[in-house]
Amino acid sequence: MAIILFDDNAHQTLLPLTFTRPVADLRIGILTIAEKWTRHLNQPASFLTQSWLEVKFPLKTGQDNIFIYGAVCPDEYLLEAIDKLRNGEALKYGDQLIAVKLSAAEAADFDPKAGFSSVTTLETTPVIIRFPEDIFRKNDIELRKDFTLLTKGRTSAEISSTNTIIGNDFFAEEGATAECSSFSTINGPIYLAAHTEVWEGTHIRGAFAICEHSQVKMGAKIYGATTVGPYSRVGGELNNAVIWGYSSKGHEGYLGNSVLGEWCNIGADSNNSNLKNNYDDVKLWDYNTQRFRKTGLQFCGLIMADHSKCAINTMFNTGTIVGVSANIFGAGFPRNFVPDFSWGGAQGYEVYSLKKMFDTAERVFARRPHRTFDDNEKHILQTVFDLTEAHRRF
Repeated sequence: MAIILFDDNAHQTLLPLTFTRPVADLRIGILTIAEKWTRHLNQPASFLTQSWLEVKFPLKTGQDNIFIYGAVCPDEYLLEAIDKLRNGEALKYGDQLIAVKLSAAEAADFDPKAGFSSVTTLETTPVIIRFPEDIFRKNDIELRKDFTLLTKGRTSAEISSTNTIIGNDFFAEEGATAECSSFSTINGPIYLAAHTEVWEGTHIRGAFAICEHSQVKMGAKIYGATTVGPYSRVGGELNNAVIWGYSSKGHEGYLGNSVLGEWCNIGADSNNSNLKNNYDDVKLWDYNTQRFRKTGLQFCGLIMADHSKCAINTMFNTGTIVGVSANIFGAGFPRNFVPDFSWGGAQGYEVYSLKKMFDTAERVFARRPHRTFDDNEKHILQTVFDLTEAHRRF
């Protein structure tokens, strides 16, 4: 049975985070959505996504196929409902197609908006990621689910006796190290993946996860629900932040109610606001409507897409969206929407040229020996550059 995770309308509502990846490649909890489905169904998943992403994230169909909405996270009720589907039968939640089983011939003409002769309605409420802020909003739910999935039937590795562990929901993979730090699982589980390091003097409250080959620097203060993806380094203060991987927030400064994509860098003493002075609900820039959208949230910080960076002492306003490959610096608060491939700050912007961006990306990728800044990566970024040109009328 081939598993295909399709974008549908979520690709548009999750921009700019989905410019550079399929919806199901979003990390929430400990794993990406695709990794969750792969583990639950014991079968690698492929993607039905945007044309410019297809080479990096190819579609693979078979004689029997199950198409699953890439924005939905698995749970026991959803897995049971999908397992009961017959060929040609669809599963919906409201008007949203969640899953459908199709033959090879039917798969070739799959359309998530099409009608299906046999439809089952999901009677429980799944976790669906519709907007960028949903990633940090629902991270606590997914952290707990992934912790249970990854640790079931296993025993944690031992860590140094110099640490203080409060509560029982603590798990360290072999190769994880920590010294002279405190871990409180009273409010949620804590997961340290293989080859991770928690340096001296760190204080962490769950729910929290750090993925493989990442580091927490000395004296960091981390509150739940926070995820640090693979090959990342963090320091300072984090609260309900999701960092997807290959990114650095290595110095003092606050990051809260926020999402950082891959290959991002936050300069020393940079901070984001997550609460407006008048305690009003926060609005976020919406790529679809080309205006600011009400989130209904009182706490909402920074959403930063892949390859973006900011210099030291950068101050982000409440509810700031930073597009792909932006480079932000200078005094004052940058505006609440920083377009893709912008170069500058509060004093003004110019276009961050592809050549300069590619030169930097090659140096950044070279620091990760198992990742290559190849033609596929360049093609994706070239396409995003072209698609977002209208936003850069500086």
